[in-house]
Amino acid sequence: MVQVTARLPDELVEKADRAASRLNRSRAQLLRQALEYYLDDFEDLRLALDRLNDPADPVLDWEDVRRDLLDQDQGERG
Repeated sequence: MVQVTARLPDELVEKADRAASRLNRSRAQLLRQALEYYLDDFEDLRLALDRLNDPADPVLDWEDVRRDLLDQDQGERG
């Protein structure tokens, strides 16, 4: 495992320490998990933006989708 050093504002470190204490984790464990969550979210966002910017991906009109879903729902009840 590689050790990483970073400078953080005192207030952020204090918040991290309080959260780590509440979760019964070390500061390192908390920061590692927070970074993992952030990078997962970042990857999800990147994929979403790639899809939004893909000219081959059709853009759906919300009113059409809503109408189709309501029609399907009424068909299942009827």
